[in-house]
Amino acid sequence: MNGRGRATEGGLSCGAPQQHRASVIERAADAAPLRDCTFCKIAAGEIPAEIVAEDDDFVAFHDVRPLAPVHLLVIPKSHVASLDEAEALDDDATARALGFIAATARAAGVAGSGYRVITNAGPDAGQEVMHLHWHVIGGTRLGGRV
Repeated sequence: MNGRGRATEGGLSCGAPQQHRASVIERAADAAPLRDCTFCKIAAGEIPAEIVAEDDDFVAFHDVRPLAPVHLLVIPKSHVASLDEAEALDDDATARALGFIAATARAAGVAGSGYRVITNAGPDAGQEVMHLHWHVIGGTRLGGRV
C-alpha cells in the first residue's frame, strides 16, 4: 500500500469512512488495466489517439469532441475509475500529475493566455468514460462556460 493508504489508516479529515477508502484501493487494484476501458486501450497504444505528451505515468491526447480550439485529455496510464479513487495512484504519480498537466498546457500554447482544467467524478458530474481524466481546455476566452 502506498503512502496515501497509510495516511488513510491514520485518518483523513475528509470524513470518508475507513471501509470506503480501503475498498476504493482494492477495486482500483483489481481493475488495472481494464480490457474494455477505452482510455486504458489508448494508454496501451491499442486504440489510436493524437498523443501530445507522454511519460511513465500519464498520457495527454486531443479530445475527439473538442469544446474549444485546445481541448486535451490527460489520463493516468494505470486504470483509476475517477477522482474518487485517486488514492490508487502511487505517491510519485500523484505528486507529478499537476506538473504534467501544466507542462501539457504550456506545450499546447495556452499557458500564457489561460486554460481551464476540469475533471468529472461519476455520472451525475457528466463523466462519460470511467477512467480518471482531466480536460485541459483553452485557446479561446472561456468566460462562464463550463
